[in-house]
Amino acid sequence: MTGHPTDPRTGRATGTAAGTATGAPGAADAVLPKSQRTSGSIESLLPGVERPARYIDHEYLAVHRAPGEAAYRVALAYPDTYEIGQSNLAIALLYDIINRLPKTAAERVYLPWVDMSTAMRAAQIALFSLESQRPVREFDLFGITIPHELAATNILELLDLAGLPLYAAERGPELPLVVGGGPSVYNPAPYAPFFDAIVIGEAEELMGELIAVHRRFKANAAATGDADKPALLGQLAAIEGVYVPALVCAPGAPGTPGTPGAAPVRRRVFMGFSDAVLPKQSLVPYVEVVHDRLNIEVLRGCARGCRFCQAGMTYRPVRERPADAIVAAVDAGIACTGFDEVSLTSLSSTDHAQIEQVLRRLRGLFAGQGVSVSLPSQRLDAFGIEMAALVSGEKKSGLTFAPEAGSERLRAVINKNITDADFLEAVRAAFSKGWRRCKLYMMIGLPTETDDDILAMAALVNRALAAAEEAVGPRDKGKLRITLSVGAFVPKASTPFQWCGQLPLPEIKRRIGLLRSAGLSKGISLKWHDPELSQLEAVISRAGSAAADLIEAAWRRGATFTAWSDRFAYADWLAAADDVGLDLADLAEHAYALDDRLPWENIDCGVSRRYLEAEWRRAQAGEQTADCTFRGCTDCGACSAPGIANRLAGERHV
Repeated sequence: MTGHPTDPRTGRATGTAAGTATGAPGAADAVLPKSQRTSGSIESLLPGVERPARYIDHEYLAVHRAPGEAAYRVALAYPDTYEIGQSNLAIALLYDIINRLPKTAAERVYLPWVDMSTAMRAAQIALFSLESQRPVREFDLFGITIPHELAATNILELLDLAGLPLYAAERGPELPLVVGGGPSVYNPAPYAPFFDAIVIGEAEELMGELIAVHRRFKANAAATGDADKPALLGQLAAIEGVYVPALVCAPGAPGTPGTPGAAPVRRRVFMGFSDAVLPKQSLVPYVEVVHDRLNIEVLRGCARGCRFCQAGMTYRPVRERPADAIVAAVDAGIACTGFDEVSLTSLSSTDHAQIEQVLRRLRGLFAGQGVSVSLPSQRLDAFGIEMAALVSGEKKSGLTFAPEAGSERLRAVINKNITDADFLEAVRAAFSKGWRRCKLYMMIGLPTETDDDILAMAALVNRALAAAEEAVGPRDKGKLRITLSVGAFVPKASTPFQWCGQLPLPEIKRRIGLLRSAGLSKGISLKWHDPELSQLEAVISRAGSAAADLIEAAWRRGATFTAWSDRFAYADWLAAADDVGLDLADLAEHAYALDDRLPWENIDCGVSRRYLEAEWRRAQAGEQTADCTFRGCTDCGACSAPGIANRLAGERHV
């Protein structure tokens, strides 16, 4: 998805915000008094911006609270456009949970596109929520999800548009409590100065506890006049899974020893996932969004153990929803919303123990209704003829496989425990059941990769096309298309590859060139992720606290919507790094020693460091580790905390 060129807001002042944001044209220090910031003034901007439906609210099934119905209000923000954020499951889940709390309201906030933010600054209109168009400054809590590292500058843009100081230390107790969370917080150092608190792990139970603490604090402050924010932060830090940057010493930048602080903050795990009531309804947007369908999370966690995969480590243990609950949720959701597609989401949906039963029941339930069921994460060694038949249905949705590497040797290194035969059989099964297109994801620059592995990638994809052609026969042979999408490997915190450095940019580009010249067959299209973007992702995913200065410097140079190809300006990030005395290449390529103190060691992801070190050594030896839900406990540590257990233990072991 791409946007349209507009003023990138260059020429910001470089001073640090103090009480109000500074430097942006018409920034928050000039925002109109709240009595003058009306919905009418917002509506006056809409004729001059693209896709005004991003900002108008009143979608079907949106939740609205009258002014007297909620004594506590939460603004839930996604740091990207409405079309991206409306599809986010975490926002949808928290929206439902918080709106079920007594006297509490949750409203949604998305980052305005550049044309709208420019118009808002010119008109002195602050960031507002969708449901009530209330300024974010007037909420009690401002929750911002951190979906990926490239959203970092968008977080600052949200704060600045809201008229809030960028730094938590400069926000008093009268302002909203700014709380972060999401899948990219396992190295919180780059974001830490901007948040009062960061949720580590799963928030279903935690958010209610956090809101209760903050409500009591506000009630006491109103009664006594004593609004002691440090005392509030101490109470928040006592909640399991809440990281309060002001109270925990953060390790330093790469290559420097960290400062030992309090005990690491352990990731919060929601063990009620399997039995939790699913939201009864899914909001229906006015405009087409990225995942314009009903999304039902069927499984959480993955124990396959891919060594590059942060989510596979940090969402353990595996928990499943029962088949009855899934089918009932899909039935109710389709009836309520009118969607004609449902996605059964998870990290590895074909690993659900009852997935075949679920698919059979849904196929019967929606027979003749034109409703398709998709699995966004098909496991290659579980996707045979039977699974292909169950997923195909009346209408073919997208089909994606992720073999990740071209050779069996390299897949053993990364613990992607599938063979070439598994992959080719999955392709053959899919095309024999009616698919004519599929997308393949692979990575370049994985640890121990050689040129032979790159050439094996091309050879394997050519074999996949040949297998597809064999499955469909000569009549449809010319209609088949395979898209090979490759990206540079990005080492992530809390994985066995967290000690690795990323390949240098010139080498990444050379290997992409090698793949391009490797003789891919007609019918195969090759796409690759921008290597400079991958380098930046590696910087933010593994750097220490100095990365916060880099993020602010880039934002002040106009870097927003960095993940959008036509908004990404690598030169701005290079200049920002120079502004703060950092080198992007050095940060991305830096390799840690096993005995180094890492910038994220104040976070306990649940999987033990001992296990990650052992997996790093096994990777170097090309040894594989089995999935514990099939072959018995691998002693990763994820189930060692009180009250946490693998819900599949004993059910699948052979």
